[in-house]
Amino acid sequence: MTPKVILVTGVSGYLGAHVAARLAADPGIDRIIGVDAVTPRTDLLRTMGRSEFVRADIRNPLIAKVISSSEVDTVVHASTTAGPVAPSRRTMVKETNVIGTMQLLAACQRSPLVRKLVVKSTAAVYGASARSPAVCTEDMEPMGLASRGYGRDAVEVEGYVRGFARRRPEVTVTTLRLTNLIGPGVETALTRYFSLPVVPTALGFDARVQLLHPEDALAVLCRAAVADLPGVYNVGGDGVLALSQAIRRAGRVALPVPRVAMPVAAHLFRAARAVDLSADQLRFLYYGRVLDTTRLSGEFGFSPRWTTRQAFDDYVRASGGRPLVRPELSALIQRKLAGTPRTPGSALKQ
Repeated sequence: MTPKVILVTGVSGYLGAHVAARLAADPGIDRIIGVDAVTPRTDLLRTMGRSEFVRADIRNPLIAKVISSSEVDTVVHASTTAGPVAPSRRTMVKETNVIGTMQLLAACQRSPLVRKLVVKSTAAVYGASARSPAVCTEDMEPMGLASRGYGRDAVEVEGYVRGFARRRPEVTVTTLRLTNLIGPGVETALTRYFSLPVVPTALGFDARVQLLHPEDALAVLCRAAVADLPGVYNVGGDGVLALSQAIRRAGRVALPVPRVAMPVAAHLFRAARAVDLSADQLRFLYYGRVLDTTRLSGEFGFSPRWTTRQAFDDYVRASGGRPLVRPELSALIQRKLAGTPRTPGSALKQ
């Protein structure tokens, strides 16, 4: 059944605003209501089209009044995040993720008109460690792997969502675990990391990373909003990139440092306001994370248009930053830093 009134949270951010805009383009939907604690930028407000913006903090119980008075039947919770781009926002992000979700679910539970809930979650629920499997599936128990940080927040959020689904079994609940977003218009700790002129990496580690283009993230969120597709789904682009490959494709130089020195390097970059790498994000850079998306294509009926490599290359093109060195020269410099031997002429090969 096509929803009539959809409420989208987090519309001051890229994903929330563009989800509202895409849903507003559907003539079969009567109203789109975007909520956030802060007013979106002017360009985002224009992007949202006929969507109605309501300044409301989902951490406040008054969000229940917005849902009931507007007769909302579908809620897209897009304000959850896996990490801020600035240290000063860490406390606020945790409160929005956990307390905000609790208040939003309580409001949905009290409204008999709500029939669908879509939650943007994160692949960080699986954690990243030496014990992590090569490929994470939706059937894995995430609690033991994501024991702290933003991954822990996401585990708590999903626990509250499961509780809501048990209390309101008539509501269609869809949880989407997105891999790291990268592409035009998106600013995250990962995009800032790859924009550094010299990129610190942990000596002896070369993580496999799976990425998601924002266009695919928007498409999967909108599909979940208009179709009845209950369940938990991993969402990520096909293929993987080794961290060293990604750094070379960005035209940057990797600086391998002992793992024990990585937190020190992260602190220096944080103090310089270049990039904020938390402890769980550092673990991701050590061990990486890859998701099994079989259920996404088979049961959800969605296949990302952008592969991991294509998404990363689109980010590099859109960033506008001129590569410091050619990819082949970057590879040569990295081998020199690592002290590894090379064969004559190998540095000039692609």
